[in-house]
Amino acid sequence: MSIIIGGMEYFPGMYVKKRPDIAELVEQQIREWELGRPKEVKKKVEEEIPPTICFSRKIGVGAVEIADILAEQIGYKVIDRQILEYIAKDAKVSARTVAIFDERFPGRRENLLAMLFGEKSFMLSDYARRLVDIILSIAHLGRTIFVGRGTHLILPRERVLAVRFISSRNYRIKRIAKILNVAEEEVDKKLNEIDKEQRDFFKTIYGKKDASPYEFDIVINCDYIRPEWAASIVAQAFRKKFPERL
Repeated sequence: MSIIIGGMEYFPGMYVKKRPDIAELVEQQIREWELGRPKEVKKKVEEEIPPTICFSRKIGVGAVEIADILAEQIGYKVIDRQILEYIAKDAKVSARTVAIFDERFPGRRENLLAMLFGEKSFMLSDYARRLVDIILSIAHLGRTIFVGRGTHLILPRERVLAVRFISSRNYRIKRIAKILNVAEEEVDKKLNEIDKEQRDFFKTIYGKKDASPYEFDIVINCDYIRPEWAASIVAQAFRKKFPERL
């Protein structure tokens, strides 16, 4: 999802740092997963996902920027909303991702779906089912920092450090306006539309109006905590929660 603000295109996760083309980024990631396939599938495989970090945020607080800083510190990959949506909406790319997971962990995906959603797993829309499939697949295929799309609500909670980033509306307006080099008034006009899209997604997929602070290990207010500080806080908490990863 992207939106035009003051004649400029804005998409969730956008910040000053230039990121690779989304199609190229996804193709590169899938090739890495394919190269990591075992030469033979063992009868018994480790079923736990690697310790995973899930970021939840209001659009515009800078969570992807923090994730990129954190990824360099702990050697993880960042999978943000743009990547998840690209894979989920492209049937061929989604099928490739899920196939790699199914090959490496036979039967694991269906078992997880049944465990997480019970009978409701059969009631998910095609898009929701595909999104859940790729989140489960990606989490098993590598050490990942997820940003957005409620991934902490899908993955086994005991294997996740869940972090919520919040800020004032004014902080978000100023930050997006600076990134796009547009007037703050233009951002203010569009922010309600951005927030509504996010609320609609969570209501449709998870039946939730908003993210409760009780869902998370940490809640960080970006009005007062700079991105590099936030990354360090999360890294420290992650090492403490999952010392076996070191």
